[in-house]
Amino acid sequence: MPHPYGWLSLLPSLVAIVLAIATRRVILSLLVGIVVGALLTCGGNIPSALYDTFFTHLWPSFTAPGKLRIFCFTILMGAMLGIIQRTGGMHGLVEAITPLARTRGGGQVVTWLTGLVIFFDDYANTLLLGSTFRPLFDRLKISREKLAYVVDSTAAPVAGLALVSTWVAVEIDYVDQGLENLTLADELKAFDLFVASIPYRFYMLMALFFVPLTALLGRDFGPMLKSERLAKAARDESTSPTTRHKDSSKPDEIAAGGWYHAVVPIGVTLAMVLLLLYVTGKAALKTDTTAADNPPLHDIFGAADSSVSLLYGALAGIILAIVMAVGSRLLNGRQLLVAAAKGLRIVLPAIAILTVAATLSRMTGNRSVDGKATQDAYEFSDHRLYTGEYLKSLISPDDADHQQGTVSKEPAFSNLSIKMLPTVVFVLASIVAFCTGTSWGTMGILMPMVVTLAHALLTRDGQTVSASNPIMLGSIGGVLAGAVFGDHCSPISDTTVLSSHASGCDHIAHVRTQLPYALTVAMVVIAFGTLPLGWGISVWFLLPLQLGTLVLLLLVIGRKV
Repeated sequence: MPHPYGWLSLLPSLVAIVLAIATRRVILSLLVGIVVGALLTCGGNIPSALYDTFFTHLWPSFTAPGKLRIFCFTILMGAMLGIIQRTGGMHGLVEAITPLARTRGGGQVVTWLTGLVIFFDDYANTLLLGSTFRPLFDRLKISREKLAYVVDSTAAPVAGLALVSTWVAVEIDYVDQGLENLTLADELKAFDLFVASIPYRFYMLMALFFVPLTALLGRDFGPMLKSERLAKAARDESTSPTTRHKDSSKPDEIAAGGWYHAVVPIGVTLAMVLLLLYVTGKAALKTDTTAADNPPLHDIFGAADSSVSLLYGALAGIILAIVMAVGSRLLNGRQLLVAAAKGLRIVLPAIAILTVAATLSRMTGNRSVDGKATQDAYEFSDHRLYTGEYLKSLISPDDADHQQGTVSKEPAFSNLSIKMLPTVVFVLASIVAFCTGTSWGTMGILMPMVVTLAHALLTRDGQTVSASNPIMLGSIGGVLAGAVFGDHCSPISDTTVLSSHASGCDHIAHVRTQLPYALTVAMVVIAFGTLPLGWGISVWFLLPLQLGTLVLLLLVIGRKV
């Protein structure tokens, strides 16, 4: 069947993104994008489109169990951090960290290193890092935009690369779905391909390294340079560019609590999340008859229910924060409520944006309102746009060829050389993630097709397909890395939203300042990564080449703050 909407399936996301950047009114822009999508699915019928906007799209997205738990986790974290701030725990933590981060570069590196430690989940990483290091960045006269960039560029790449995280099982499963289509690749194992592809995820690796490079060299460029110079030039808080993001508690309202009033609740939250990830993962594998008797840790974490773990981890943290505040007689009941309410108000805009962003993401997807997967071609086209299917059709052969492991019919761009496949896949994954605002959804859309397509093209060229084939690994790495890159650039991405709000930064300001950095890294990894990889250059030569190029670029185009 032909695609029901063709290029128009891109229109709602593009409208939302352009309006958000132009007007800086993110929620309104996303709502307009949703209405445009509803008009497409309703054939231009305005009353039906308005009805679908609220009852087919917005309400089901808000009430989805997984999303509700993430919303509750965000609310509890906001309230807990409000209490920690009011007790003086954050102030004490900054005082304790200050000897390790006396300079602007040191503060950024300490934040980055902390982000590497919180590797098991991108949501937990984002909310904890942004909220914890805001006071330190303010003291060191580093902009909130830079904090949001450090947080955003650490969370998803770390979780995506870690062998023990809430991402790993999903990523491996997507690879396995592609292998299931192959009748000639019984010797290939999804986990082997996943692990072997780690060095080939060029954008993830270089985005991680670019953060400490900018910090240690003390150089920035583009809108970020302007934000950094404004923050550094500010002589006091009243003239600081971050005054609009000022912390909700005035200095004279902060109690005399120590650093442990912050570290202990946050530490308990992390410990409880890890424990529950292990418990829920073990429970899920026990019900899986195909699972091994003694599954490895990465399988356990991959099968875990991350939303449940995050929710109850945050609940344990806020309970402990309350007990410590009351037990130390730092706050009374009324002060606790006021502090929690102030923390809650900080995260409410993030929840609103997450709701409408998730709605637009689901609209561009291929599942029904109740989450049912598509069985027949475009069967949910009355309320879904199948944006990913349109984009992947530009390089994907038809399903019959997938099943046979051969390519007999070449669509729009598949006449490119097999050498170009890692680059084409990376670019396509970036576009899908940018337009849909979801890295996981992008992986699910593209990974099965890319594994099958790469195997078919390699077989046609007479190459041996193994777990060490650079084209296969580069294609898998291109999907995973491109999904993160597009997600970083997209203003409708959930991690982009959480990064800006956790850091107390204007959302569109975060997108504008981060975009040139993300694009710079992406261009380097294409020019000195995916392209030469297709011509047989070793990945172990390309990785230091990319890193050296980024250093050189910062020295040439970057300026001292």
